[in-house]
Amino acid sequence: MHYDIVIVGGGAGGLELASRLGRRLGGRRIASHGGKRRVLLIDRSSFHIWKPTLHEVAAGTLDVHQEGVSYSILGRSNGFNFLLGELATFDPGAKRLTLKAITDQGGQVLAPERTITFTYGVLAIGSGSNLFGTPGAEQAYLLERTEDAEVFHARLLAAFTRASFSTDKIMRVAIVGGGATGVELSAELIEAHRELLGSLGDEQRFRLDITVVEAAERILGGLPPEIADKAKLALERKGVAVKTDAKVLAVHADRLETSRGDVLADLIVWAAGVKAAEANRGFGLETNRGNQFVVNDRLETSSPDIWALGDCAAAPWKDGKTVPARAQAAHQQASYLERVLIARLRQGHVQTPFVYRDFGSLVSLGDNKGVGALMGGLGGPNFFIEGLLAKWAYMSLHLDHHRAILGVGRTATLAIARLLQQRVSGRLKLH
Repeated sequence: MHYDIVIVGGGAGGLELASRLGRRLGGRRIASHGGKRRVLLIDRSSFHIWKPTLHEVAAGTLDVHQEGVSYSILGRSNGFNFLLGELATFDPGAKRLTLKAITDQGGQVLAPERTITFTYGVLAIGSGSNLFGTPGAEQAYLLERTEDAEVFHARLLAAFTRASFSTDKIMRVAIVGGGATGVELSAELIEAHRELLGSLGDEQRFRLDITVVEAAERILGGLPPEIADKAKLALERKGVAVKTDAKVLAVHADRLETSRGDVLADLIVWAAGVKAAEANRGFGLETNRGNQFVVNDRLETSSPDIWALGDCAAAPWKDGKTVPARAQAAHQQASYLERVLIARLRQGHVQTPFVYRDFGSLVSLGDNKGVGALMGGLGGPNFFIEGLLAKWAYMSLHLDHHRAILGVGRTATLAIARLLQQRVSGRLKLH
């Protein structure tokens, strides 16, 4: 099979790019044949969920089967083809890639190994957690994929049940990493616990103890100190213990061993650090120490006609830093590469480089609470918001992503359906 454009990875950036290109080419603006024969999206999952919401899936406050959207349906709606598969080999010189065979749980082959050639390639395969070589860290739960979040949710429900019939009536959760994922997960777990207590009798009620462990001097290191302080105070008011300047030395089955003492835990989640897959080093492209593809200011890799975007790309930014691994960066890069690739198909070039604009950060703290900093001239260089306004702004980012891939009408329908579902069955998924 040959395609003009192949995009590997259906995360926020890869899916938005495929949708944009599919709509442009499917609209016959460039060629007489439709976009579905020109743009291919590849992902190892059959449906898409916005990665910043994985902590909600893990806590059970978001139903992935309601929120997730089929890539095949999105392809049909937006004019691109979709292929289920995981990257096995990537040859940038030959412009050829191979996908691993798909097998069922019993090992029976469902789809053989497949080879695809392309004219232009885009890598948007994301990144994972950095365990920093910590002994025993593989025992902790990760939240890198939808499957990870669902596995943790199943363990969480089992731990809830066990705690409700235990003698001490205490359940302990330790979260390694005080970034956005760790902070938001702790808040969502408090929400899930509160929802559950509403259905339990007095004899089954139990206490939930959550500890967020951060190696740095404060949580939310990528945000302004004022935001981090407000988030820390909000978490502590919810009963979350925040332990900063505490390096994790080892992970055990029932506790974290840290530089500030042990933290007992029934469940341990690792939400610290970002590192791309080791396999990236074998694709014939320049990578950095974190296994990200090194790209220039036009998002071009070390091989012609191959680009990278999102968390897997190390794009130059300012003061020697690279563009941060955020959903807003992937969104901006997808918009830029749409113009680049359309120009290439027209035998032209986009001369302007990619420029990342930091519009600030928002953190959800459960309920109708949130904190954040918006940047770009709203009342000065930084405009701080909190409470319900911040929560609404946070939700608008999620809806904006859906708008990019579904359109306004379908996004509105999805939002209403989610609201009605919560009113009928509550926020917490108990199955």
